[in-house]
Amino acid sequence: MNGLALGRYAPSDYVEIQAGPRARPETIERIRQERGLNDPVYEQYIRYIGKAVRGDFGQSVKYRGTDVQDVIFPRLWVTLQYNAVVMLLTFGIGIPVGTWAALRRGTWLDPLSIGAFVLLASVPVLVSVPLLQWLFAVKLGWLPTGGWHERNLFGVQIGIFSAEAILPVLALTLVSVAGLARYMRAQVLDVLDQDFVRTARAKGLNEYPVITRHVIRNALLPIATLMGFELASLFTGSIILETLLGIPGIGLYAFESIGSRDYDSIMAIVLLGALVFQLAMLLVDIAYGFIDPRIRLSAEGRT
Repeated sequence: MNGLALGRYAPSDYVEIQAGPRARPETIERIRQERGLNDPVYEQYIRYIGKAVRGDFGQSVKYRGTDVQDVIFPRLWVTLQYNAVVMLLTFGIGIPVGTWAALRRGTWLDPLSIGAFVLLASVPVLVSVPLLQWLFAVKLGWLPTGGWHERNLFGVQIGIFSAEAILPVLALTLVSVAGLARYMRAQVLDVLDQDFVRTARAKGLNEYPVITRHVIRNALLPIATLMGFELASLFTGSIILETLLGIPGIGLYAFESIGSRDYDSIMAIVLLGALVFQLAMLLVDIAYGFIDPRIRLSAEGRT
């Protein structure tokens, strides 16, 4: 309901934007009456939720005559593609780097490995994207400066395999890896000081099974929570990134919807974001049981 309330009480009115600057007051009032915008906010919210449950998210103001679901789901698919690759690269690089740095605690390799990624992550997207465009597109000519090119593969529009997808993936991965690597390093250091790790080493186990079976597995439990947030962010997109690179994703559409006071689109984005977040947290709870069987067994014992 916050998305609807904030949109309603924001300056300007999307009815005036849609009707045009030369619309007569009686025309504006007629549109407001037809759309029920004179009703209390809570009544508008209940009416919208009732329609949304049936798959009707209203009509877009930005793209007149088009249903919101016909605009928002293709945008979500674009954002999902490059964010999914970013998530895989973030965990695929961050977890090994954090573990490697923790195992070299006390040496110069520890701060060097983490510091290099932190340095890259300290550059905001608003700065890193133009720098990457200048380097790879203007200076070297390897990549296009932006856009999103899709190909039809087996009836599905896929854009992640195009050259245009490299810049957004690279920009977001550089930012995400540093935080995950630092957090993984801290978790591994904490597990390395536990008694069961000392016991495993005292039994004569090789270092590799000690690290993979005991250290990393126990260190991944808090990391699963971060994975839940990453799963939720798959559908959120980045307003700055998509605006700078001209990617027709959900982040750019959210920015356009806010600018045009497109209440129905704003509500749809907020509702879908909340739904995705809840599903991501549910998956995290399920993952806990696979990472640490003690959690699953304790729950079974209580039942």
